Amino acid sequence: MTVSFGAGAGSGDERLLAAALRVLNEDPSATMARIATVAGVGRATLHRHFSTREDLVLALGRWGLARWEDSLRSGAALDVVGTDDADAHRAAIEDLVRRYVVDSAEYSFALTHPEVERHPGLAGAVQRLVELETSVLASAQRVGVLRDDQPAVWLDHVLFGLLRAGLDAERYGDVAPRDIADHVVTSFFAAAGR
Repeated sequence: MTVSFGAGAGSGDERLLAAALRVLNEDPSATMARIATVAGVGRATLHRHFSTREDLVLALGRWGLARWEDSLRSGAALDVVGTDDADAHRAAIEDLVRRYVVDSAEYSFALTHPEVERHPGLAGAVQRLVELETSVLASAQRVGVLRDDQPAVWLDHVLFGLLRAGLDAERYGDVAPRDIADHVVTSFFAAAGR
């Protein structure tokens, strides 16, 4: 089942969404006026596309979740579910985590900010993606790649926490951006692996 994110993810608003995302990734409290300035449009133009900040946040959330789903579906993660190949499970999860590290950096506001996380218009889509991710992790538990003494959904939270840690490490300059994916993969398998 494909998660439906509605209009905005591929529409003519993409240039405005990209500008808003750049601004909000750096300053989550940025005003609509600041976003309009960075986008090179007037506030009235921005408000014609997104009448309120909530509308903009909803569009950004949909855009980020569409990217998240694309990363989940474009690798082998969903293909290994239900199979017995432990090596394929490990490789698919490592590939997925590396994709998610990139997504987290590029779409950090859209994927991690409380305004997006709490938005009622996105809750169902988030839950469906978590269920898909959890099915991958549960399958990896079944074949012995991941520990089975904790629920798969907990391991999904562990992964998300590590992705957020990677964002913080980059923001504070503690880890070189090129090394974050390796650290997240290593840490995830150290914490969740069998």
